[in-house]
Amino acid sequence: MADKEIDRVSGTETTGHEWDGLKELNTPLPRWWLWTFYATIVWAVFYWILMPSWPLVNDYARGIRGQSQRAIVMEQVAALKDMRARTGAALADASLQDIQADPGLLDFAMANGRAAFGDNCAPCHGAGGGGAVGYPNLVDDSWLWGGDPDAIHQTILYGIRSAHEETRFGDMPAFGRDELLDSGQIRSAANYVRSLSGLDTEAGADLAGGEAVYLDNCAVCHGDDGKGMQEVGAPNLTDGIWLYGSDLDTVVHRIRVGGGGVMPPWVDRLDPVTIKSLAVYVHSLGGG
Repeated sequence: MADKEIDRVSGTETTGHEWDGLKELNTPLPRWWLWTFYATIVWAVFYWILMPSWPLVNDYARGIRGQSQRAIVMEQVAALKDMRARTGAALADASLQDIQADPGLLDFAMANGRAAFGDNCAPCHGAGGGGAVGYPNLVDDSWLWGGDPDAIHQTILYGIRSAHEETRFGDMPAFGRDELLDSGQIRSAANYVRSLSGLDTEAGADLAGGEAVYLDNCAVCHGDDGKGMQEVGAPNLTDGIWLYGSDLDTVVHRIRVGGGGVMPPWVDRLDPVTIKSLAVYVHSLGGG
């Protein structure tokens, strides 16, 4: 056996390996590290015996304790489903007013509704319910079809202008496209409508003529005072809230082409408990 070589600088024995004049020192591992390493080996052996660890061809070694994290998780999931089923049954039997009055049911409905809103409603109404052009803002105080919990629930169930036979329906005629009004009458009416909410009108606009056009064609739905009618989803024209925009060109375009947005019915897509939860959550956003 060759004599041991000691490094002159560190005084440590070398391993005999050398690369480009660099010699590897044979520095032993610290005792605490070695004992820790040995302890982990011993612990692993006991773990293999006690706990599931070894894969087999069609199964796995279940260990002496027979513990299964999968089984534990499944039990917890089953318990959670059972709890939700009990609370859901109570929610299904309660009125919307009873839900709002019961802190436990309200917490469950809010959590359930918030999740359902994010999955189903946020793409149109926004994550916070703020809406967008053509999609109603759910956090203001202007509701085309009513903002109390029952009205919201009805809207969610059957939608707006949808294919469901019980849908809410109200359609604005296409006064220009169907040649019910000429372009001059439409522009005068648009200026008059803007004046109802205090917006500026064009210089020289015929507001008197626009009022006459409005009373003959628009007041039947929007009311003589322009306050709107929730029964047919006609918006209030005197506030500062505009679904499609308030500039003159947009108002002219809306009078010309008429129509309205479509909201799908959710009665066949979501269960009754989720729809109730959505009604409670949407009402809580502030606009209710």
